[in-house]
Order: sequence, then structure tokens, then C-alpha cells
Amino acid sequence: MMFFLEYRGELAALSAALIWAIASLVYVGLGKQMSPLLLNFAKNGVAIALILLTLLFQGNLDPQIGGFNLGLLVLSGAIGIGFGDTAFLESLNCLGARRSLLMESLAPPLAAVLASLFLTEHLSLQAWLGIFLTVAGVAWVIAERAPDRAQMQPLRGIGFGLLAALGQASGAVLSRAALAETSVSPLWSTLIRLLAGMAVLLALILPKRQVWKGFQPLRSPQFLQILIGTSFAGTYLAIWLQQTALKYTATGVAQALTATSPLFVIPLAIALGERVSWRSVAGIMTAICGVWLLLNFG
Repeated sequence: MMFFLEYRGELAALSAALIWAIASLVYVGLGKQMSPLLLNFAKNGVAIALILLTLLFQGNLDPQIGGFNLGLLVLSGAIGIGFGDTAFLESLNCLGARRSLLMESLAPPLAAVLASLFLTEHLSLQAWLGIFLTVAGVAWVIAERAPDRAQMQPLRGIGFGLLAALGQASGAVLSRAALAETSVSPLWSTLIRLLAGMAVLLALILPKRQVWKGFQPLRSPQFLQILIGTSFAGTYLAIWLQQTALKYTATGVAQALTATSPLFVIPLAIALGERVSWRSVAGIMTAICGVWLLLNFG
């Protein structure tokens, strides 16, 4: 029990990474029926409804957070969930999945650097080595994936990929700043960030013509059931775990461990009958070494 309490932040980050890996496989299918922007809006909407129900059930209607820290969480959600995710979607369109995911692996070291500059978080040399090994292992596995069919506007895609990584890192640092010194629960911080991100997404969606026709797949009971189930795990639960990680461990550590999500896809791929190369195994072992260093020296 003491182990779980001592490493609850790190374990929450790894749990979030595992859930995101499973959810991503489901979203690939859902994304064929609904555009990524609208799908992101819909799943966040489901997660917000679930969080509100949970807070009502708990009787936890007071976020217990001051105006300054509330502003930090709102800014975190707007940057990380709103602009960050939107930039990532644009990078996907320009670069394809493989290279866009590779760009996202820049978020953990960026978060650690920003936290060191603005939150005066000082990680040990072993922790920095752990971050490097974790990110390197993730990048090594992702880079092996088959190239995407179409590569459009690579410079534009790289630019938006960097913005996406910076958005994720900035959002994490702002969350850490708000969570570290307050009594606000991770569930409330998750709700605040999602609402802020949804406001940004709504501002991007409303100007589009006939945008509401894109929500027609929601009329399918099967689609809606899968969306609700995946939103519960991949958004409601996973972001809650992410906020828990940011509350109880250093920003760079939390970001590095949540970045291991692609590694969990490997055993899932084996279970689905796909071949996994020795290069992928080497990437997994490299990342595991990084995780070990973070857990012991973070």
C-alpha cells in the first residue's frame, strides 16, 4: 500500500498511457465516420457530462480553488486541449500519423524545461536520463511504423507539430502550477480544463458552414455506445489520471510517463496477430529503463 501511495503520481501517468493506447485503437474506427475535430468535440462533451454526474454523486460542488489558480487551469485547458489538440490535428493532415506522433514525443522534455524555468522544479541527472530514455524509446518505436501514403506540406506540418508539442507541454506546466499548491481535486481540474478546451473547439467549429451535419453519426446507437464507452475511458478517466499524476509528481516525470502510450500498442498489436520486430522490442526495453529511472530518481 505504501508503494502505491508513494508512487501514485507515476502510476497514474502510466495508467493514463495504457488507457490512451487502447482508446486510440477504437478512435481509429470512429474517425472514419466523423472528422477528428468534431470527434474531439463530441468525446470531450461526453466526458464533461460524466464528470458533472460524478461530482453531483460525490456532493463535491465546490472546486476549492482561488481565482488565480482557476485562471491557470482555464489557460491550461485552452492551450493544451483546445489549441494543442487542434494543432496536432492539423499536423496529422500535413504529415500523417507517424511523423505527427513522433513530434508529440517532444512534449515531455519541453514540459521539464518549462517547469524548470517557471516552477523551479529541479530534476536529478538520473531523472533527466530517464526522460531521455523514455522519449527515445517511444520515438524509436513510432519511427518504425509504415510511412503514411500522402505527405502534404511538410514544413507546415512540422510547424504545427511543434506547436502541438509546445501546447501539451505548456498545458501540463500550467496544470502543475495550479495543482501543486492548492487543494483542488484532480476531477475538478479535469472538468475546468475540458470546459476551457471545449470553448476553444466551439469557437473553431461554429464559423464552419453546415458543420452540424458532421455530427450525423451520433444518430447511430452503436456509434454512440462506442463513443460513450471510449470517452469514459480515454477522456474522462485518462485525463483524470493525468491530472492526478501532475498533482503528485514533477511535470517532466508525469509527461514522460504519459508519453509511453504508443509502447502499450505493441502487446495489443501482438494480440491482434501483427508482427513485432526486434527494433520495437528494443524501443520498449529502452523506455522501460527510462521509466525505472524516473520511478527511482524522479
